[in-house]
Amino acid sequence: MAYTGCVIGVGTAINVAAVLAGGGIGTFVGTRLPERTRQTAMHAIGIVTLLVGVQSFLEFDNVLVPLVSVILGLVVGEALGVDAAIRRFGDSLEHRFSKGGSPVSRAFVTTSLLFCVGPLTVLGSLQDGVSGDYELLALKSALDFIAALSFASVLGWGVLLSAGSVLVVQGGLTLAGALFGSFMDEPMILAMTSTGGVLLLGLGLAILEIKEIRVANMLPALVVAPLLVALAPLWPF
Repeated sequence: MAYTGCVIGVGTAINVAAVLAGGGIGTFVGTRLPERTRQTAMHAIGIVTLLVGVQSFLEFDNVLVPLVSVILGLVVGEALGVDAAIRRFGDSLEHRFSKGGSPVSRAFVTTSLLFCVGPLTVLGSLQDGVSGDYELLALKSALDFIAALSFASVLGWGVLLSAGSVLVVQGGLTLAGALFGSFMDEPMILAMTSTGGVLLLGLGLAILEIKEIRVANMLPALVVAPLLVALAPLWPF
């Protein structure tokens, strides 16, 4: 795993650079990059996401913790309608700021939502802040590079502006992870990582277009997992 010691925020820096690079190349290359090539690259990243999910899941030695965490987290997420709320928020922003057909505003809003709203954004940023491990954000950077290239080839240079959104959103989440991480011991961090692996498996299936899973509704599981470990002394088994 990509540990950086006490240095945090490396993953966000890589992600910002990836968006700028992908957006820049896409702006100049235009539609000359074959759609088949872009699809193949996305499928490769989907496979890697599945493998990282399995690796993360195996970080914790008690499978009951991620299992119970995902179930409880999913119940909370479904009750709160996290996935639906995120989609409504995205749709409302896009409708509000893209109204009038400005290609720059449309490119900025669309890609900002794509890069900043999602399980990998939350999980990767928190993991970077808590442990300095930016592996997930490096994976997200590869995804965002391809997406930025694809969108910029159609919508133009406005995609480059979304790098600022990535910096603010992921930087804030990473800082939050660093602040709350001081209250978490190693088993709690490993439990959160293992639970996150389950979410990554769902995300990988979605990227490969095998099964559409509302992974966003599972995000509360990332809070449940360390709490279960903290309450472990009270468990009857």
